[in-house]
Amino acid sequence: MEIKLLGKEDISQELQTQLSQLYLQLNAELRQLHLTTILKRSDAIDIACCLDGPKLVGIAMMANYKVVSGYKGMIEDVVVSEEYRGKGIGRKLMEKLLEQARLRKLDDVLLFSGHHRTAAISLYKSLGFTLKSSGLYVKKMEND
Repeated sequence: MEIKLLGKEDISQELQTQLSQLYLQLNAELRQLHLTTILKRSDAIDIACCLDGPKLVGIAMMANYKVVSGYKGMIEDVVVSEEYRGKGIGRKLMEKLLEQARLRKLDDVLLFSGHHRTAAISLYKSLGFTLKSSGLYVKKMEND
């Protein structure tokens, strides 16, 4: 198995199809953007993936941005295929993103996780993430 960062040159219809199928395991209601849209600006996002030969078995993304309080990374959409869970792939994907965060000299890396995702929360804590005492609010925008 190989853990790597995806680049524009890696995008194919087959990879996009596999990604769409993998994301159904995370949340079947998610609206997905195409990889070409996501990777338009290489500095805006890092995508770590795990490939078992040609098969996409895990993925994690980190959006990079800057605000007055510094340079940030937001980890989102971490998913490992059900048949590959428990093999350390999630940890390796997260480590790859944290390595990128260090290379990009980010000040903070943030993530959100549902309270019911106990295995994921244990992983995040073991990597040094701490629970921030703040609330997350969301407003869904109606885009035509």
